[in-house]
Amino acid sequence: MPINKRLSIMQPYIFPYLGYFHLIESSEKIIFYDDVNYIKKGWINKNRILMNGAEFQFTIPVEKVSQNKLILEIVPAVDDVFKNKFFAQLDSCYKKAPNYLPVKNLIENVFSLEYNSISEMAIASITSVYTYIGKDLSWAKSSEISPSTKGIEKADRLIQICKEQGYDSYINAMGGMELYSKSYFKEQDIELSFVEPQLKEYPQFKNNFVPWLSIIDVLMFNSPEEVIVLLGSYAII
Repeated sequence: MPINKRLSIMQPYIFPYLGYFHLIESSEKIIFYDDVNYIKKGWINKNRILMNGAEFQFTIPVEKVSQNKLILEIVPAVDDVFKNKFFAQLDSCYKKAPNYLPVKNLIENVFSLEYNSISEMAIASITSVYTYIGKDLSWAKSSEISPSTKGIEKADRLIQICKEQGYDSYINAMGGMELYSKSYFKEQDIELSFVEPQLKEYPQFKNNFVPWLSIIDVLMFNSPEEVIVLLGSYAII
């Protein structure tokens, strides 16, 4: 079993904010938690971009949404009408950004494919970022690597997946501090830690800085090399 190698497990989000990528960067592998219940008010199919100096929320339409369905059962409903509107918004927001054309191309490539679930689309949005910045990403889906654990209580399932994958350390986002106990994980021979994002401002035209927007915003204003630096700006507690 690897020593001091961390596994992270997280629901897949569409072009998530920088803190999500801090979680990925702090672990050797991420398991996308795609076989848990979809949360209507969550961030799986929505995020925020910069519009006229303020945050603007975009939402990827989905079919027959229900919190009784798993994330992998929710199907995106992205048609030409939505895409035309969304890319018109991107054009309005970022046309003068230094990396607009390559990032727009990245997003267009993600939206050009057909997906059986919103989780597939979200994963594609994340992996495309790593391809763009030239970094490797080790990942898997919980529905494929550990379907037998579905239904186990939250903490116990995370612990079991870690053990099945050969990891003795699990890292979670800061929100997990209210849910998970380091001592409980330790009793199960798993070290629990949390990733704390460190805010680094970057130029957003001449506006006051608006933090924690979608990675789309980060990519628009930063070169791949600068993005890699921002991805490494976190602490582990």
